[in-house]
Amino acid sequence: MMFTTAFAALVSLATLAAATPVPGGSSGSGTDLCCESTGEPSQNSGIASLLGLLGIVIQDLDVVVGINCSPITVIGVGSGDCSSTTVNCESTQANDLIGIGCIPITL
Repeated sequence: MMFTTAFAALVSLATLAAATPVPGGSSGSGTDLCCESTGEPSQNSGIASLLGLLGIVIQDLDVVVGINCSPITVIGVGSGDCSSTTVNCESTQANDLIGIGCIPITL
């Protein structure tokens, strides 16, 4: 009987762990952001101009950049709702408004 109870508790814990979102999105690192738009500075002159105006220099112009972003945080703390593009970015600039090195994530 004790074995059955322990096994049930273990299965419940494993199920809970599998269903719990991990901070950091799909890559497990970086910052999860909700961005109005994303693109590569090499293909989008608007993004390149904005980075220039803000004095943000990036080495690789083919890296995906998120524009007008806000952090996605744990439910109940901050904004967990995103109706735009959700991304996980290696770094952020300008108080998280710009995400650099982003990959799309599914929430």
